[in-house]
Amino acid sequence: MKPVIASPQEEKISTSESTIQKAVSSGFKTAILTGAIAAVPTLVGCRVFPWAKHNLNHTAQALIISAASIAGFFVTADKIVLANARGNTIGKYGKSE
Repeated sequence: MKPVIASPQEEKISTSESTIQKAVSSGFKTAILTGAIAAVPTLVGCRVFPWAKHNLNHTAQALIISAASIAGFFVTADKIVLANARGNTIGKYGKSE
């Protein structure tokens, strides 16, 4: 029976996968929160303001809310990925100097 020897790349892949999982889960949480926060003023505004009542149909309201959710997801996920990349770079090059 051959012993199992880990590839040098396995640690990087494992770290990368955990970073992606953190980014997606945090992004999803932020998307839910921003969707809820954007929904309230959008729906209230479409009931109260005459301009919004006449010009924003249900599709426009859904687009406004979903745009906020999507933006929240991508901003959060991008911040986490870039923070981990920065930490990896500083850790990698900081030890040699």
